[in-house]
Amino acid sequence: MILSKYIYSHNRLFYLCILFLIPFFIHANVSVLSTSGLSNAIKSDGVYVWKNIPYAKPPVGDLRWKAPQEIPSTNNVLSGKGSGCIQEPSRYAGLEGEGVVGSEDCLYLDIYQPEKNSNDKLPVMFWIHGGGNTTGTKDYYNFSKLSSSKGIVVVVINYRLGPLGWFRHPAIQSLQDGIDKSSNFGTLDIIMALKWVQKNIHNFDGDKNNVTIFGESAGGHNVMTMLATPLSNGLFHKAISQSGYTTSYTAEQSLGVLSNNSVVNDFGSLNVFSNASVSKMTDSVIKNFNELDLQSQRRFLKNLKAEDFLSIYLELEKETFDYIPLVNRDGIVIPNEGILSALGNKKYAKNVPVIFGSNKDELSLWLGVNNYFSERTYPFTRLIPIPKIELKNPELYRLWLSVRSEAWKLRGVDEPLLQLEKAGYKNIYAYRFDWDDQKKSFFADFPNMIGAAHGLEIAFLTTEYKFGPVSSYVYPKTDERDQMEETFLSAWSNFAKKGEPIIENAKVQWEKYTSTQQIFMVLDNLNQLRSISDKKNMDDILGFANTNVATDLEKCLLVRETVINIGDPNVSLLNNWNNGSCNRFDLEFELRKIEDDLISKYGQVSVF
Repeated sequence: MILSKYIYSHNRLFYLCILFLIPFFIHANVSVLSTSGLSNAIKSDGVYVWKNIPYAKPPVGDLRWKAPQEIPSTNNVLSGKGSGCIQEPSRYAGLEGEGVVGSEDCLYLDIYQPEKNSNDKLPVMFWIHGGGNTTGTKDYYNFSKLSSSKGIVVVVINYRLGPLGWFRHPAIQSLQDGIDKSSNFGTLDIIMALKWVQKNIHNFDGDKNNVTIFGESAGGHNVMTMLATPLSNGLFHKAISQSGYTTSYTAEQSLGVLSNNSVVNDFGSLNVFSNASVSKMTDSVIKNFNELDLQSQRRFLKNLKAEDFLSIYLELEKETFDYIPLVNRDGIVIPNEGILSALGNKKYAKNVPVIFGSNKDELSLWLGVNNYFSERTYPFTRLIPIPKIELKNPELYRLWLSVRSEAWKLRGVDEPLLQLEKAGYKNIYAYRFDWDDQKKSFFADFPNMIGAAHGLEIAFLTTEYKFGPVSSYVYPKTDERDQMEETFLSAWSNFAKKGEPIIENAKVQWEKYTSTQQIFMVLDNLNQLRSISDKKNMDDILGFANTNVATDLEKCLLVRETVINIGDPNVSLLNNWNNGSCNRFDLEFELRKIEDDLISKYGQVSVF
């Protein structure tokens, strides 16, 4: 009797163990071994997420400003811990704090894999975050729903930022060999991460032969860079650029010499590391940087703490990092002809399906908070710090917003797509994001001030509707918001699967973009989805600036900002605009004067 009871209990324990182990047999890939080591997944929202897998050696010490180096294969268990790259704090980039945040040891990636029982290899989407290539982190983005609902493996990466990611100086390049002579280290990080995907993504149920790169803003810019560089051949098979741009700098601009843009010149490395700036930073440690030989300069730059190095840039008398000459034409990673020209060169053509797009109100997030255009009042007194924001001159604001946003579409979508067609690309698609269904508030007219702003479409891919304390106004929970979400999820995932952006439940088909038609899809609520043909050139767009809404100075400032941003600056357009009428102004002086006046009145100012 005692024996039979033991056998019964033993059998019950055996079956309980089997039941307990079944999930691990069904989902045997919860712990996955890659060339980087053994990584454990977090199961959440219908996906497995592997966090902080290193894809290259930490770029520290002598590896600073060198091409990323491959990690030797290992069976070690990974900690799952990681950090964003060194940068200035930014709420919108997902890294807050004081001074300088992040770490140089930051070359990590995350992987989202849908929970499933099938053995099929899934399409891979490879996200490159935005932030001007100076801020941002993979941790700000959650692609759980894209992965789980559409059967996509999503990879999200960090890459080196700012002058730690893109840096040219004689003490670095002249003393290094091979690919280390490049000055585009952040770009090389992205290429290394794509190589890691090719070697390892099959372990996460991903198809290495079906990789779609996609990114927004600087991420879209980096997507274009992947299309232009000769070093990314075979690493991806489709590409999506959301609000990207083609700006790249010459060697002279990166160093800060012979530049026709004095603002960029100030941020060239030879000017940043002048005697004054370095001695101010390091006190008595070094007073004569420019007099040192190159080996000594190199030793100083390599040994300088990353936080101190970045602080040298932060101490410059400029409002933001917007004018640091980052991605540059080194003839190794970026062709000497520049990104835009390289996109049209058959020698670099990848001939993959592409989607390029922009947003109807790209510049609203910058212009709307600029004190030149808007006024903050405190109707409940400053003791209750909730400002009411109103436009000072709505017509002037709409003029600037329209011209600058139209120019972004031209330079970030039309011009590069026409170059791709010239290089032989056949499957080309374009869009404009128009969704502006925000709610009005007593404190701000969000639909008119924000509208279809830069970056607003990302939420429809992450399904995380975050916009600080006004999230419920910017992204109100409505059927239209749900429709917009499904439009993005279906179009992007179908493009990754089939090379065609099919929008489920839509009555209109997304047509291809060609030089003869230049058709783009307007992404809006389902009943407002439509195809439009638009062939404006820069002369057409700048012609809109010649209006009685603006003063002569405001017109010229608008033209200036339009021609020097998004693509490589074209100062001749400014000099010749409206029969040279802007040449009577010293626009640099006038801009500084406006900024000084705004700082005097408001204590701050954001860039135009």
